[in-house]
Amino acid sequence: MRKFYEQILENNKKWVEDSLAKDPNYFADLAKGQSPPLLWIGCSDSRVPANEIIGAKPGEVFVHRNIANMVVHSDMNMLSVLDYAVNVLKVKHVIVCGHYGCGGVKAAMGQQSVGIIDNWLRHIKDEYRLHDKYLNSITDETERFNAFVEINAKEQVYNLAKTSIVQGAWKSGQDLMLHGWVYGLNSGFVTDLNVTIGSNEELDSVYQLDL
Repeated sequence: MRKFYEQILENNKKWVEDSLAKDPNYFADLAKGQSPPLLWIGCSDSRVPANEIIGAKPGEVFVHRNIANMVVHSDMNMLSVLDYAVNVLKVKHVIVCGHYGCGGVKAAMGQQSVGIIDNWLRHIKDEYRLHDKYLNSITDETERFNAFVEINAKEQVYNLAKTSIVQGAWKSGQDLMLHGWVYGLNSGFVTDLNVTIGSNEELDSVYQLDL
């Protein structure tokens, strides 16, 4: 355990040395500020690193991660990140990226209690209930699992669009597009789910806020 800890400290030193060898002003430039064009909302899974997946450098992606890449309307952590990204950093794109094989989605499909996270998984279970006819029609378990991962990512894009933060940006004329992706752990490729929202007009009227 101690060896691993010491190794990651050494890894940091080597990373700094390599970065400075390529660009002596690398960290000085980073320290001046950030203006990323993208907010990434992804899963906490350690196998889904936002920057590496899209080949982005430090400073190019603002990141929020939680179990199963959820956008929950009462989650002040997520809302604070979203508000800062949209209203201060003025990002132009928000990507919700799920991933096939997501443990959170898998757990939400079952009945086993896994502790305090049960309360978080409730939000995903509610989504299953909304799409149960379609999902239950898929007889292959793996295909059903993959389909639900995709549905979950799409639902979070719509949840983003329902927030007053995003709708306020749209009303003020800010360029802001919301997208849904799924990442393949076994391939490295992302799948664009073709759910892109740039206006609250794409929502049911009950969700269109009069701001």
